[in-house]
Amino acid sequence: MKTLIAEDDFFCRLALQKLLGACGECHLAVNGREAVAVFQQALQSQQAYTLVCLDILMPEMDGQTALKAMRAAEEARGIYSRRGAKIIMTTGLDDVQNIMKAFHGLCDGYLVKPVEPTKLNELLIQLKLRPAGADSAIPE
Repeated sequence: MKTLIAEDDFFCRLALQKLLGACGECHLAVNGREAVAVFQQALQSQQAYTLVCLDILMPEMDGQTALKAMRAAEEARGIYSRRGAKIIMTTGLDDVQNIMKAFHGLCDGYLVKPVEPTKLNELLIQLKLRPAGADSAIPE
């Protein structure tokens, strides 16, 4: 699994990298603009990301805007949301407006920080990125 983690907070970025690093290659972006650029470059080089974790509150470009830009980049290449990267919003925002906006923007999941390893693992299984019963690869 090839993962892009877009998170401006160092400690949150480190925690997600630790959780997901056991599942495969992880790349990091510190803001939404950088995340979109890296995502587009991966698409162009035909080495697309399997999973993207997006914070909402980031500098330069917020996660909601980055989500729309990533889905637009996929659509421009004939890749539609269920066939493209699985995008999970990983954020401290738990209000209904942000949750609905993210799903309207075609995210595949929404986890509120701090991200609990068991909830992340359950979501990865639900998204078919990990086989059922594969709890051991996500460290506690």
